[in-house]
Amino acid sequence: MNWAGEAVEPMESVESVEQQGEGEREREDAGPRPEDEPGSGVVTAFGRQLKLLRVRAGLERPEFGKLTGYAAQSIASFEQGRRIPPPRFIDRADEVLDAGGVLKALKEEVGRAQYPAFFRDMARLEAGAVGLSVYAALAVPGLLQTEEYAGAVFRMQRPLLDDDVIEQRLVARMARQDIFTRRSAPLLSFVIEEVVLRKPIGGRAALRGQLEQILLVGQNRNVEIQVMPTDREDHAGLGGPFNLIDTAEGRRIAYTEVQDDSRLYTSAGKIRELEARYGILRSQALTPRESLDFIEELLGVK
Repeated sequence: MNWAGEAVEPMESVESVEQQGEGEREREDAGPRPEDEPGSGVVTAFGRQLKLLRVRAGLERPEFGKLTGYAAQSIASFEQGRRIPPPRFIDRADEVLDAGGVLKALKEEVGRAQYPAFFRDMARLEAGAVGLSVYAALAVPGLLQTEEYAGAVFRMQRPLLDDDVIEQRLVARMARQDIFTRRSAPLLSFVIEEVVLRKPIGGRAALRGQLEQILLVGQNRNVEIQVMPTDREDHAGLGGPFNLIDTAEGRRIAYTEVQDDSRLYTSAGKIRELEARYGILRSQALTPRESLDFIEELLGVK
């Protein structure tokens, strides 16, 4: 599955992709890198710094936990790099320990570590995007997922994810949805296959809640959601799902995931190809109004 639902391998950063001339590169060494996982890299460095500051302040873990609103076990996990601390903890810990901004300075890098390695560059681009176009063929896009639906997606991943990793990724996925309340609001377009809206991932109740969520988000003036009916004879999306990202600098970048490969594209030729494909998909799909009516019919409210 893709980040809408399944794990893939790390993609190259925008900078390294652009150095490739054609603007595209495939990661060949399959498997997660050690520095990408909790317990190493920036997460471990943060944990060590946190422990040093706590000990310097003369606080035991239970006492420090009460001051920051976290259990002693959570403090231990943060210090040992086994769990990625949320932003609100970092802010509070910096204040309680009189760290002078030392912990807050690491907040952005620690925040990036909450995503699987393959998605970190995409998460950064998404967070600053002025526009996104998403074609979803396998699962509801992560930006639209409810917590219950997303949790089911992570729990069905194979090989199985640890509970701590599921919790971490669930928090990260929900945090991405701040994009809907951001000002100035980005323009967001989604084309979703009808079959995706019929898959009872997490059960029928979870699917119903997910459809209600899509209807709710679809009411926003900066969001357009379109359904691609299964019975369409003409279909431009047979090459699989993809995203188009519009940056604040006026650039357009494409992102794709398939099996164990994820890629960023910046070359003009590839971007034009995917732009044309997305435009045709939109013309073949139901209109935004027809799509919301269709989802209401699935819910039985029409």
